[in-house]
Amino acid sequence: MTEHFDWDHLQSFLAVARSGRLTEAARRLGIEHTTLSRRIAGLEGQLRSKLFDRSSRGYSLTAQGERLFEHAQTIESLMLNAVAEIADSSVQVAGNVRVGAPDGFGTQFLAPRFGKIVDEHPGLAVQLVTMPRVFSLTKREADIAVALARPNTGRHHARKLTDYELGLYGSVEYLAAHPPVSDRADLKRHRFIGYVEDLIYAPELDYLPLVSTDIQPRLSYSSIIAQHSATIAGLGLCVLPVFLVGNDSRLVRLLSHEVTLIRSFWLVVHDDIRSLARVRVVSEFIAQEVAGARGLFLPGK
Repeated sequence: MTEHFDWDHLQSFLAVARSGRLTEAARRLGIEHTTLSRRIAGLEGQLRSKLFDRSSRGYSLTAQGERLFEHAQTIESLMLNAVAEIADSSVQVAGNVRVGAPDGFGTQFLAPRFGKIVDEHPGLAVQLVTMPRVFSLTKREADIAVALARPNTGRHHARKLTDYELGLYGSVEYLAAHPPVSDRADLKRHRFIGYVEDLIYAPELDYLPLVSTDIQPRLSYSSIIAQHSATIAGLGLCVLPVFLVGNDSRLVRLLSHEVTLIRSFWLVVHDDIRSLARVRVVSEFIAQEVAGARGLFLPGK
């Protein structure tokens, strides 16, 4: 069996295991889903094992599939590292790098800056995915992730990018039409904007109980970009990252001495691809850009 083993089948297996859906895996591999289905069936036939449970929700690994997944990732890691060592990575940085980031940081900070690195490396293509979620590097949802906390599981390399400050804001329009805010006790008389509670994807985003236990959001949005827009529109008070607000004169910071929260951004890369030139170059670029903008994230510090 091993003499005629088709290694394309192993790559196909990894794609389906990571995406959980045949059509999505086929799209990533650039092949027809019928071809991918035949490859998976062929691999199961070669191994004489059922690797996936199929259902209307997609493909989930069986116990045998889980065992193969661990081995397949090890083989993939060895191949990637071999390519990184053999290729003249100091001369050419080329290929796609997908970066997953929280929507506020990705949209406001990273998106306008990536032009510089693709100008410097014509063979490099950067894909930025900005979503309020945790990205799975094991499933290859991203090559590089910006996270709100250091991961405590998995084979990852993480380093802190920066701490960042958050404050309480309201628009000039809103504050002119509502009672003044001189201390925390005044906050219960105001309408608040916050996250949809059951969609808070990280405990670091559960801000409002730290501001006051007497307030509940009347308007809830899944993303910080939407909250920011609603605050500018004068719909209520909101906890926002200082870097997102910047010098926007439409917003006023409230109780700055009493309501100041500090959170962190972490740069996370899977150990298997950390040494790839394109991943290393993009990681360093992000770290350098953040370091050069420290005053944006921590004003006055």
